Amino acid sequence: MVAEDEPRPGPDAANVIAKVRKLMLVTMAVTLIAAGSVFGFIGYRMFRSDGTTAKTADKLPEASAIPADMTLALPRGARIVQSAVAGDRLVITLENEGKIEVRTFDVNTLQPAGRLNFSNTP
Repeated sequence: MVAEDEPRPGPDAANVIAKVRKLMLVTMAVTLIAAGSVFGFIGYRMFRSDGTTAKTADKLPEASAIPADMTLALPRGARIVQSAVAGDRLVITLENEGKIEVRTFDVNTLQPAGRLNFSNTP
């Protein structure tokens, strides 16, 4: 309400005020639609989910039936230079009588998967 002693805005000022009010209403409507769609999406996701889903990334792999203690028989005088795990293979580098040999084993079963010998060519 306009008080008696306040002057009324002129026609140009009234047009500007009307445009600003219209712009405020449009902005408010867009904001309400955006917020409503966000809350609607969240509600949809909450009610459409069938309980909690298991997160596979947080779970540890199942323990295998491999015995905890295993012994690998090495040739007499051989020593392990390096060991590593690559994918599903255990790689062991041996030095035996001055020659280098690489042996690979399956990680799941610890069965030999391959052997690589190195020799010098004359």
